[in-house]
Amino acid sequence: QSNNSWVVLFMKANKVPDFTLSYIFVFTELLLKVRSINLMKSKSGENRTEHHTNRYHGDDFVIRRGQNFQLWITLSRPFNPNTDKLHLELKTGPLPTVSKETHVIIPLVEALEGNRWEAAVVAQDDKRLNLSVNSSPSAVIGRYQLTVETNCANGPASFTADPANDIYMLFNPWCEGDTVFMDSEDVRQEYVLNDVGRIYYGTENQIGARTWNYGQFDNGILAACLYILEKSGTLPSGWGDSVNVVRIISAMVNSPDDQGVLEGNWSGDYSGGTSPTAWSGSVEILKAYHKNKGSPVKYGQCWVFAGVVTTVLRCLGIPCRPVTNFNSAHDTDVSLTTDVYLDENLEPIDHLNADSIWNFHVWNDCWMARPDLPPGNGGWQAVDATPQETSQGSYRCGPASLAAVRNGQVYLKYDCPFVFAEVNSDKIYWQKNANGTFTQIYSEKKTVGHYISTKAVGSDERNDITDLYKYPEGTEEERIAVETACRYGSKASAFSSSKAEDVSVEVTMDGQGPTMGNDAELTITLRNSSSEKRTVTLNSQAVVMYYTGVPKATVRKHTVEVDVATFFNVMFFAMFLDTETALDWSLEVRETQQVQATQFSFRLRTPDLIIKPIGKAVVGEKTAIEISFTNPLPQVLKAVTFNMEGLGLLTARKIKYGRASVSLTEYFIPTLPGPRKLLASLDCKQLTQVHGVTDITVEEKSNAAL
Repeated sequence: QSNNSWVVLFMKANKVPDFTLSYIFVFTELLLKVRSINLMKSKSGENRTEHHTNRYHGDDFVIRRGQNFQLWITLSRPFNPNTDKLHLELKTGPLPTVSKETHVIIPLVEALEGNRWEAAVVAQDDKRLNLSVNSSPSAVIGRYQLTVETNCANGPASFTADPANDIYMLFNPWCEGDTVFMDSEDVRQEYVLNDVGRIYYGTENQIGARTWNYGQFDNGILAACLYILEKSGTLPSGWGDSVNVVRIISAMVNSPDDQGVLEGNWSGDYSGGTSPTAWSGSVEILKAYHKNKGSPVKYGQCWVFAGVVTTVLRCLGIPCRPVTNFNSAHDTDVSLTTDVYLDENLEPIDHLNADSIWNFHVWNDCWMARPDLPPGNGGWQAVDATPQETSQGSYRCGPASLAAVRNGQVYLKYDCPFVFAEVNSDKIYWQKNANGTFTQIYSEKKTVGHYISTKAVGSDERNDITDLYKYPEGTEEERIAVETACRYGSKASAFSSSKAEDVSVEVTMDGQGPTMGNDAELTITLRNSSSEKRTVTLNSQAVVMYYTGVPKATVRKHTVEVDVATFFNVMFFAMFLDTETALDWSLEVRETQQVQATQFSFRLRTPDLIIKPIGKAVVGEKTAIEISFTNPLPQVLKAVTFNMEGLGLLTARKIKYGRASVSLTEYFIPTLPGPRKLLASLDCKQLTQVHGVTDITVEEKSNAAL
């Protein structure tokens, strides 16, 4: 109406004849224009509830592809389906193109068919239209600008895009037509919607667990995840392909070649950043990366990379879980074996030993169909963001089909050889000859890939998923898989079958193992399965090392010659001040020239942080908790920092503290009701992997007052 008034004033001022004025007035009134759009974005409304996006923070319109949604359009006059035309347009990326599916034209149809972009009028109230819209299950994910185009006998009109009407499109595990579809609601709740989880670490004999806040629905996290995709420099036209998106995220969560989210650091010196063991969740990391316009956050190690990948993929709608592999091999030369080179005296040749076995390594499984691979390779896929080896020129790994890895089909993409070696490579020992060549002296076929673990669905229990990655050790199927894989390795001719050995070694420790600050007591048992006595020279050394299997320092060496009739026990003592440790040993049998060498890894247990809520927790009211901790070391801890966070409880907070034993009280104001977890960790140079968690049930303010 106001526009028409201005036209009238203008025409009168310029002495335009009345019949012309009347024509213009009628023309503008009959033009079909969009006055407003209501996307019904309320968290409690049908759209976001049905799309399982009602937990995303804020009022953005977040929906999942391949699923229907509703909207209302208010027009300048009632819509006449006989003479008026209307369609929706969505645009994403810097150069929206119809052929690339980044410019989507959504036609108005009489009846919806599904599995395609389409819209239909389901109700009309005077000038208001209620549209029901379907999206394609293969739609590009990301942020779309929405416009509405109209046309009638008097000409076209366009409703300019308004950022308030932008649509955020995600993958949809609830849609059968989506490649990430999962058919169980329990697993969708766990691998898409659960925003708190467990990540395992330690050694195969001492498995530890820590709680991790994924926080995929937290304020600003969806924007940060989409920023990561944009920062990758990849074309949005490829963001509808779940395989491609996972590959992008795998590369972008590390930073060596693309200024990605996290900078890895295994040096032990974390000055200028945060120690990897101090993080308790992904939210602070992702927000810092986004806020600082793509400057990598310092620092991460494997579990931090995996925690962030879990957050990003769940946020984008791809089912994901962190996975821990104990005794995880790092194959550097695509031999599909873990090679150890020894000199004439059975001492390691350090400059040749590039392969290593990590006490544990954490990566991710994500769930999707694999239309790019032969049938049977869909389902769980391994993806690893820790920068170890390059894949097609970038530090990334996967997605590698677990079915392919299990069967040794390492020729299938992506990066199956590397993942296979991590979980099922043979460890082969080579001894240097006088002429400079090497001879294979021993192989271990059951050393790599133990207790592959992830959090169980619906509980905090550990779920062993080793059988998804490999057949049971020593079975015919497992050996066939190894032989199949090694035929494609760089040392195919070196692979040989086992030979008989009559002296074996077992290393054991009591209970859950030694604690930080106390002696480590290990028992080395030699067993002779022959009917004759064996004279054995046993060399052993205690080594402090990084969890990646890289030695840091030798603590103690010991050599003994023993006669073994049936069995013989050797006790080994050492004092350690580092959590990650190992006992390396080698033996030589005088009578048979049998040679054997291997490693036993263990972890010195650190004390937990004890977190106790004081009183009840109520939304919007000050709540207290007490944190207590006792220093197990003989020296005073210096530059101690406590890190606290909890989804719906408090944002990440750092507390500086300087005493050896501590009992402190902290306060926070909960923002969300229901069951919550408060996480805390301790960070200092002398101690790592010190953390704690407590469950807090937050009451609604109104309920608490009753």
